[in-house]
Amino acid sequence: MKKNILTTSFILIDWLVSMFSWGIFFYLRKTVIEKEVFSINKTFYLGVIFVSAIWLFIYLLQGTYHDVRRLYRLKIFSLTFISSLFGTMILFFLLLLDDEIANYKVYYKSLFYLFSIHFIFLFLPRIFFVSYIVRKIHQNKSGFRTLLIGGSEKAVSIYNEIKSLPKGIGNDFIGFVNLNGIDKLLENKLPYLGHADNLEKILQENQIEEVIIALESTEHERLRALISRIEGGNVKIKISADMYDILSGSVKMNNIFGALLFEVNTDEMPVGQQIVKRILDVFLSAIAIVLLIPFYTFLAIAVKLSSKGPVLFRQERIGIHGKPFRIIKFRTMYIDAEKTGPQLSSINDPRITKIGLFMRKLRFDEFPQFFNVLLGDMSLVGPRPERQFFIDQIVKVEPQFLQLTKVRPGITSWGQVKYGYAENVDQMLQRMKFDLLYLKNRNLALDFKIMLYTILIIVKAKGK
Repeated sequence: MKKNILTTSFILIDWLVSMFSWGIFFYLRKTVIEKEVFSINKTFYLGVIFVSAIWLFIYLLQGTYHDVRRLYRLKIFSLTFISSLFGTMILFFLLLLDDEIANYKVYYKSLFYLFSIHFIFLFLPRIFFVSYIVRKIHQNKSGFRTLLIGGSEKAVSIYNEIKSLPKGIGNDFIGFVNLNGIDKLLENKLPYLGHADNLEKILQENQIEEVIIALESTEHERLRALISRIEGGNVKIKISADMYDILSGSVKMNNIFGALLFEVNTDEMPVGQQIVKRILDVFLSAIAIVLLIPFYTFLAIAVKLSSKGPVLFRQERIGIHGKPFRIIKFRTMYIDAEKTGPQLSSINDPRITKIGLFMRKLRFDEFPQFFNVLLGDMSLVGPRPERQFFIDQIVKVEPQFLQLTKVRPGITSWGQVKYGYAENVDQMLQRMKFDLLYLKNRNLALDFKIMLYTILIIVKAKGK
């Protein structure tokens, strides 16, 4: 069954169960706890709709629907228990606490009934649903489109080990790519898809969901280069584990029947925080656009009077997962500023207008990018987006730069705050260190800290 159909089915089940469990709780609360006559009215229907929406939002924040095919029984039990407990407390304070009651025992009974009913009615269909998915995976009737990188004896060994497991672990091998152009020992087992030099194209064309790298984890440079090229996309990366990895505790396994592979953690921000981050992006950007309308008007007039040319400047940049988009800025340079080719700006750049220099100091030229945030191309905080021309130059020196495309680029970034605008590729590499640091430690608290520092830069006019 396809991923989208499974996800939609799972959400529909949760929604129906959430409505049903609230209806049962409401009935028992009226008839058993409060000893009153139960009647279905407008309030009952509104409560069912409102409460089920709250439950779905809680499940969404947990990341339950991120990829339902990767759920397993113990995880769904944990998710259901935590969401039921957390949601019960929210609904208690929102809807039940201000009710008129005979004594406080009614509160305790209501809490117990609400948690028990919701947990039981939610967990039962969920465990059947997840068990169905797990069974299909174990029977090798469903899995993740997997690419094996390497064509040596080690790659053959990993392939044979996975195929000989008593239960499938979800790897639907599409083919393999080799690393040195010679080793193709897997040709009689898997389709040969090409050389690792064309890895990005192969991943995209074959819709790869999981990659297994058949290299020793001690080959740090080669591994780092490969991982950097893959991490920009939504692909799980696994590496064969050696004895050092096992003893050091690096191996993370979710399946006791699995092969000795460890997963490279490429997603440091929890799914729940990612959802909250996107909600805040849209909410705060919408507010900023409304509040800044007079300011936009003033800046537009200033830009128009400063020199010939349009008020806004649009340029193609590379966004999340390498997808190009058109960034929007107030124009700060004279027209035809790049008639000789792509160039980075500098402090004393003669191409920058006087009003442009002022706007750059205060970051005013970036304000139209709130529209990019609403369109989903950017975030408030994230690595600054670059042009493909400069990315190609940077990657030749430091392949890890591609990791920055795994998230939405931002209006402001840790690198922008600490380093400012880059004037050449070397400075881009220096700024990249701060953005990589952000990427490996990103969370909402760090985002708020970066936004605060950005505001201070604007107030102090210390933008570089």
